[in-house]
Amino acid sequence: MKKVTIWHNPKCSKSREALSILEGYECDKDIIKYLETSPEKNEIKNLLKMLGVTARELMRTKEELYKELALKEEHDEEKLIEAMAQNPKLIERPILIKDGKAIIGRPTSVVAEFLEK
Repeated sequence: MKKVTIWHNPKCSKSREALSILEGYECDKDIIKYLETSPEKNEIKNLLKMLGVTARELMRTKEELYKELALKEEHDEEKLIEAMAQNPKLIERPILIKDGKAIIGRPTSVVAEFLEK
């Protein structure tokens, strides 16, 4: 049976919607509440490779914390990754991982397509 991991924030409506779609699929599910168990830098780096995006593209740039930490002016990829490891609230959600590939589940319409591949 295929395994699908979701980085989930139960307070986020899009994340709840993605989880609901995931629950409709026959697969082994691993639900990671990443705000409770912060991902380590290496996990974020691996995720970035799977997504094929930069650290900034994985960040919630409209979060107040993003502004408070002056991350718009930061261009060092390592420092952006460190900021996400220390402040997982900055990580975009939901994220789904399957077969060494990942997507950001926004809009949630991409979730079903990803799961069916």
